[in-house]
Amino acid sequence: MPKEKQLKYDKAYLRIAREWGNLSHCKRKKVGALIVKDRMIISDGYNGTPTGFENCCEDEEGYTKWYVLHAEANAILKVASSTQSCKGATLYITMSPCKECSKLIHQAGITKVVYYMDYKDNSGLDFLRKAGIELYQVTELDN
Repeated sequence: MPKEKQLKYDKAYLRIAREWGNLSHCKRKKVGALIVKDRMIISDGYNGTPTGFENCCEDEEGYTKWYVLHAEANAILKVASSTQSCKGATLYITMSPCKECSKLIHQAGITKVVYYMDYKDNSGLDFLRKAGIELYQVTELDN
């Protein structure tokens, strides 16, 4: 696919991921993720607490609770409970992955990560680069 057309799709998927992130109950950060394979969305996710827990993501001091799942982890786990596979898929995420999620991304067989904002720690990106996963940052979503 020509680069211009691919960038158009990348921006569109990231805009959808951003909308999905708005569903998060987290106050500090709202992160959304989509997994796309063969130009079809096979999964989605946003950061939040596990099923059956209260929706509030932060404790009394405003820190994120340790058991909050990140958007990409939720999207990958959704695929794991379906008939789909992440092998060869692209992850679209509104914030670059942390080091913990980077292991899941690599292990799930995702081959490309397109992200919008940088996470506070780039060790996740360093790991994905080392694993041979294609990384692409889109800094402008509106057009």
